[in-house]
Amino acid sequence: MSTTARRSPVIRLVPRTVGTVVEPVTYTVREVAKLLGLSLGSTYALVRDGTIPATRLGGRWVIPRARFHAWLDAGLIDANAATGTDQGRRR
Repeated sequence: MSTTARRSPVIRLVPRTVGTVVEPVTYTVREVAKLLGLSLGSTYALVRDGTIPATRLGGRWVIPRARFHAWLDAGLIDANAATGTDQGRRR
């Protein structure tokens, strides 16, 4: 047996400094689908046909945050295109 006891590691809680929160510059298609409440497939279709402003970057689609919010604020979303029906969503 050892005569020295093992010391447990000391954990110090250091308060975080208040800094600026860096927002992402782009959204993924999955994030936009969640924001709009659409399925991933419907969102990809809207991205591919140009309804949702997006850019192909390498092998993936990215949606510029500023362009997406400007598009959304302008009310350019079409209920028929988003749901894929002629009448929009039925309640």
